[in-house]
Amino acid sequence: MKDKINETLLELLIGILLWGVIWQAAGVWFVADEAGCSLGLWLGVVTAGLCAVHMYRALDLALDLPEKDAQKYVMSRNMMRYGLILLVLLVLMITEAGNPLCCFLGVMGLKAAAYLQPVLHKVMKRRR
Repeated sequence: MKDKINETLLELLIGILLWGVIWQAAGVWFVADEAGCSLGLWLGVVTAGLCAVHMYRALDLALDLPEKDAQKYVMSRNMMRYGLILLVLLVLMITEAGNPLCCFLGVMGLKAAAYLQPVLHKVMKRRR
């Protein structure tokens, strides 16, 4: 494991966290089951963060492999991430501990953070 966290990964994780904070602040006013929605949202945010770290590590390892092996490796790791997301959503649906739709919203923070990353990069660069 590397000693220093990758700058892009850090910005991606900050974007995911920011996504969760924004939806938590906005969503509290519009749902009947505030606790279930919050639990689902933050479980989704944590899942998105784990997926981001896993993606970073998988891509880092794949760069050292031959092209054909790298494609298989990346595809298998991609399926693992989708499996994790499906497992988390399934557990929420079965246990009814949290709202699965809010969890999906939290997972979508990974997509939003990917689009926000260039903006976050500029902001963080100015702050340094």
